[in-house]
Parts: sequence; C-alpha cells; structure tokens
Amino acid sequence: MNQDQVKEKLLQLDDTVDDFTVVFTGKKSKKVDGQYHPDKREIIIHNKNFLDDNALMYTAIHEFAHHVHFTRSPVPITTRAHTSQFWNILHQLLFRAEEKGIYINRFHEDEQFIALTARIKEFLASNGHLMKDLGSLLLEAEHLCIARDMCFEDYVDRVLGLHRTAARSIMRVSALDVRPEMGYENMKTVANIREPEKRKRAEEAFLEGKSSDMVKAELQVREEDSLERLFSEKRRIERTLETLATRLVEIERRIEDLKH
Repeated sequence: MNQDQVKEKLLQLDDTVDDFTVVFTGKKSKKVDGQYHPDKREIIIHNKNFLDDNALMYTAIHEFAHHVHFTRSPVPITTRAHTSQFWNILHQLLFRAEEKGIYINRFHEDEQFIALTARIKEFLASNGHLMKDLGSLLLEAEHLCIARDMCFEDYVDRVLGLHRTAARSIMRVSALDVRPEMGYENMKTVANIREPEKRKRAEEAFLEGKSSDMVKAELQVREEDSLERLFSEKRRIERTLETLATRLVEIERRIEDLKH
C-alpha cells in the first residue's frame, strides 16, 4: 500500500475535510510511528515501522484524526492536544474504518485477546456491582447521621478514610440505579448527567460499546468539577497567557525593527 492509497482510504472515512498530504518517509523511527504537521496539513508515516498494512492504517487514521481536529476545532490547538474531543474523533473514525473494512480490529479476532477481554469485563462488572452496593451503604450511613444529628462528611473523611467527593459520586451511582455492567468509571459518567433521558441514552451507548469520549461528546456530558482540576486548568490557562504575552512583545519588537 502506497501513500496515495492511504489517502484514498482516509477520504473514505471523511471526504469533507480540508486537503492534506500523506508522506511515507521510507524509514524506521524508534520514537514515533507517525506525525501530523498542521502548518503543512501533512501526515507523516514512518512506513518501515510496520509489519503489515493494518497496523500502518491505524497510525494513518490516528494522524488523520489530528488533521480533522485541527482544521475543525473552534479554538487553537496543537498536534499534542490529545483532548477528549480528539479521542472522540479518533474513535469515530476507527469505528467507521472497521465498518468499511479499511481497518481490522484484531482485538476481536485474536482468541487470546477475546478470552482476556471477557475476564477483564467480568472484573469491571463485578467492581460496578460492588461500588453500587457501597453506595447503598453510604446512603444508609448518611440517613443515620441525619437521624443522630451527626456530620456525615466527618464520618466519611475521618472514620472511613474516603474522600467526601468520591463518596458522593458512589452514592449518586447507587441512588440513580445505574447499570453496573459498564464498570464504575462509566457509571460515574452516566450518573453525572442530570436529564433522565440523556442519562438513559448514555447508559445505552456505553453498553453498545462506545468509548467514554464518544459518549461525552455526543451528549455533551459535563465532568464533575473538583477544586484540584479547576486549579490545574487555571494554571494551564495562566501559562498559555504568559506565553502569548511574551510572543506578542516579541512580534511588536520585530514590527518596530522592520519599520526602522
């Protein structure tokens, strides 16, 4: 398979994107299998890294997802922006590629992986059931605290050694009777959706095999705020503003130099 054939297959996944090029380096790379250069709209593939075309196509689709993300995002991004939106785009493209026979998901064909996946999913479901039962016990403890005029948060934090935010998430999963087959992390995502109809659709999407990023993007799920996450985002924005301010000063200086 050559680079023109790869581009043709990628366009079968989405033919409405801005034009781009696919370049085979003809080399091996120990660092990466591929790269995307947004300034050139160029997908680079180190084609000597792969034993077969299927593995090569996975990398091509990954880099193509960067192109789709970069050219359609309403906010500036970089090639390193593996955001939730990027993963949603990638997973959508991969599912489409599997349906069209452009990419083969070998996790569904390898007997050892099929058996291992079944075992892991049993643990995810078991953990979901356990966390749901734990939520019921925590709700019982909260009711008892109310009856005794005692502080539930103090009980959770100091007696149980469980952070109160985590406890609330577990309790919400139990109170909303979220199905445990999807595993606890996905149960939390479902439980954070306020509208019952959206919550039901998210639950169905997870059980159909959609990824967490796909479900969040489809239903625009807002992840639960935490003080730590908000401070982290604040620091990231502040660093970005500092970088932009420094760049602005540099550009203004260069403009003045050119004027004179």
